[in-house]
Amino acid sequence: MNTEDESKKSADPRCPGVTAYLVCKDAAKAMLFYCNAFEAEEVYRLQMPDGMIGHAELKLAGGRFMLADEFADMNIMSPTSLGGSGVGLMIYVDDADRVFNKAIEAGSVVFKEMTEQFYGERSGTIDDPFGHRWTIATRQENISAEEIQRRFQDLYCDEDDE
Repeated sequence: MNTEDESKKSADPRCPGVTAYLVCKDAAKAMLFYCNAFEAEEVYRLQMPDGMIGHAELKLAGGRFMLADEFADMNIMSPTSLGGSGVGLMIYVDDADRVFNKAIEAGSVVFKEMTEQFYGERSGTIDDPFGHRWTIATRQENISAEEIQRRFQDLYCDEDDE
């Protein structure tokens, strides 16, 4: 019998593990972009009377992420205001090429073209119109860590010996 008070649990079962929280200039427009480009689904939004998004959640690729507008007076800034971000996001989808192309059509800029990766994935990376960098990938083969290491050595380490 579980005697723990369910209302006092610290983890949200809807968001297991690490959950991304994006700050965007014009979060409402960003939400529309993510729904169109990545086929995200809006869960809910807390919209302030002036139209600013105080908090919102979207479902994407089996997980959730959160976002809000930037609030400079609270030092909550977007990558576009900061001149970029050191954080990248990665999503696994059934058809990386389709989602990648859809993101480009929706206004993203290619950072890294779609390509076959030595570790068994096909992926490409885009910068979205709100300053966030996304890698979009499809798993093509399941390979062991040992095989990934061997392929890595073949690609990057043996050429130094020549």
